[in-house]
Amino acid sequence: MLILERAIKDDAQRLAEIQKASFDEESKHFNNNEIGGPSGYDSPSWQEEMMQNCEYFKVLLDGEIIGGVLILIESSEAHNLGRIFIDPNFQNQGLGMRVIEEIEGIYSGCNKWWLDTPSWSVKNHHFYTKCGYSKVGEEGGLYIFEKTI
Repeated sequence: MLILERAIKDDAQRLAEIQKASFDEESKHFNNNEIGGPSGYDSPSWQEEMMQNCEYFKVLLDGEIIGGVLILIESSEAHNLGRIFIDPNFQNQGLGMRVIEEIEGIYSGCNKWWLDTPSWSVKNHHFYTKCGYSKVGEEGGLYIFEKTI
């Protein structure tokens, strides 16, 4: 059973480990074997800070943390999907799409979502397009995607 719950300080280490594994795997395959991810992706203290500054959910599958999602509320009608990550061992099973659907249900009053992702991240581009997002621009090596509900 897939459940989203608010992340708490005790989850920070595990969430950092999963983020690191997820982003490193993606960059290894699509970014010329360069390992890395966005700011703070491998830092437990950054995870804790984000728990205070945005809507941070852990993704649980049968009680085990397998990922997370960060939402930045810009207005009542527009939200930024700041980050979504699933442990590589659980990817390609439709779980990311289910997380997106759950988040959209939690924030059902929001009619515009946007995100950015690296221009080299082909797997992410496919995933976001599959979830109903469209590429609307490029900025500093990032592709900007939006979804209107």
